[in-house]
Amino acid sequence: MQSGKPVRIAVVFQPGSKAKPVWFEMNNRQHRIKETTYFWKDRVGDTPLLHFAVTTEGEEALYELIFNPFDQSWTLPPQQTE
Repeated sequence: MQSGKPVRIAVVFQPGSKAKPVWFEMNNRQHRIKETTYFWKDRVGDTPLLHFAVTTEGEEALYELIFNPFDQSWTLPPQQTE
């Protein structure tokens, strides 16, 4: 599996619900999240990964954000970091 680019992100954690991404930074620009359109889990070896498909405000773009609960990191897949 090819590693993604780490991103700075703001997330709201509420009791009894999934994490809710609010914004992330890419290419020195903050992207505000309008909606999480899909959520899924998978594994790479022993590492669980949580995937969030999100749309952003303004540009109406779709991005995938990946959370690794073992090291508490967030990444974007390689094809979305350019």
